[in-house]
Amino acid sequence: MPQPPLIGLTTYLAHAQWGEWDLPAAVLPAAYADCVRASGGRAVLLPPDAPEAAADVVERLDAILLAGGEDLDPALYGAVPHPRTGPPVRERDAWERAVLAAGLARDIPVLGVCRGMQLMNVHEGGTLIQHLPDRVGHDGHNPYRGHFCSHAVTTVPGTRVGALLPGTHHVATHHHQAVDRLGAGLAVAARAADGTVEAIESTRHRFAVGVQWHPEMGADAPVVRALVAAAGSAGGTAAARTAARTAGRNTRTVRSVPSRIFPAQVP
Repeated sequence: MPQPPLIGLTTYLAHAQWGEWDLPAAVLPAAYADCVRASGGRAVLLPPDAPEAAADVVERLDAILLAGGEDLDPALYGAVPHPRTGPPVRERDAWERAVLAAGLARDIPVLGVCRGMQLMNVHEGGTLIQHLPDRVGHDGHNPYRGHFCSHAVTTVPGTRVGALLPGTHHVATHHHQAVDRLGAGLAVAARAADGTVEAIESTRHRFAVGVQWHPEMGADAPVVRALVAAAGSAGGTAAARTAARTAGRNTRTVRSVPSRIFPAQVP
């Protein structure tokens, strides 16, 4: 029976409270894992780790979902921090950039959500608008702290995202930053009515898509389903390939060895 593809989900590294505990924790809203499971994948969380560990971790995965979260460090794209830019979380930035690089090098499917999309753009040499209301003149992309809002995005015909979500759709959104200069090898796949870039995709990889909205919060998530489908479509899952290699190593050609004939023992 085919095994579900293994989807690595990056996480926050934050102080959290649960029960009687108040400790540093690797956390992620459950909606991400729920959405991956509902789409046919198996979710595994990837807490921040040493960047040099990324290639080994990614080798075991079938796809990567770069989750939303804190603002990227503006130093990554050569900018001075805006007063409204959050404090950098350099450990997470370094880990996720290494995970992304390893995933792209293997050409496994990658989906960036919100911060994840922005990381994909910065990784390819792009820049960010650090406080979107300064550019568009309103706070419609992030009107309430701690709450998602809904606004319309229109996809670009001829793109992967456009094929998944043709036309105009309302999406769950919560962001105050956005793509400014587009990174190399990337194409715009959706925009909001005010011109804000709402989706990007790679022109050089099998499946590398970023969306500024939160598909895990919607009633259905075509981009997550497409990620999981792409993860299981290229040569089987990583677990299946590992099992096949292991079976191959355990198979030995048995050669016939002639029996040695000993003379009868005479008392």
